[in-house]
Amino acid sequence: MSKVIGIIGGMGPMATVDLMEKIIANTPAKQDQEHIHVIADNNSQIPDRTSAILGRGKDPTPWMIQSAQRLQNAGAEILVMACNTAHFFYNAVRSSIHIPILHIPLETAYYLKINHYKSVGLLATDGTIKSKLYQRYFENFEINYIPTDEILQEKVMEGIYEVKGGKLETGSQLLSEAAEQLISNGADAIIAGCTEVPLVLHSTEDCCVIDPTEIIANKVIEVATDNRELFPI
Repeated sequence: MSKVIGIIGGMGPMATVDLMEKIIANTPAKQDQEHIHVIADNNSQIPDRTSAILGRGKDPTPWMIQSAQRLQNAGAEILVMACNTAHFFYNAVRSSIHIPILHIPLETAYYLKINHYKSVGLLATDGTIKSKLYQRYFENFEINYIPTDEILQEKVMEGIYEVKGGKLETGSQLLSEAAEQLISNGADAIIAGCTEVPLVLHSTEDCCVIDPTEIIANKVIEVATDNRELFPI
């Protein structure tokens, strides 16, 4: 019997669906009953995480805690957040419940380490970049980080919010241009470090894109079905 997985979702709604789809697609199931029991709380009313981190918006922590507790009360045994930037508030959410939460940046950095990536670029929100949610783990695992400059980061943010607004073609163009620039600056791979990014950006012959949503989906399957241990946070 697999563990019940709870998704703190709505950040954003499409990213939540993408995570669920990847859990389903990667589960080695031959019939309905072999899939993992997943409960999603897709609350799109959670305030914007980047705005909060930059001091320009409401603190989303109370909403995220409510979501985590709602999922725990519904029977979830392990949680995952369908938003990279939301991990800035990870510790507050984790301390409000008695079940574990997977950690996307940490699991992604570990994946890079064991697959021998040496130098990476990161496409992520201003909040994720400025709070060093990924960079701290890159450093821990001795992975070189190729930063975005101010102008390039503005393009990344524009692309992310185009995707959030349903303008996928425009978002794809902006994010592809940003990825190409980081590759030319020396990155071996691009981390799609916002859950909207892998919705429109994929690997090509010239650009390797690492999808943290795919990584965490596979980790969900491991811990739900094989009793794998989680990294201590």
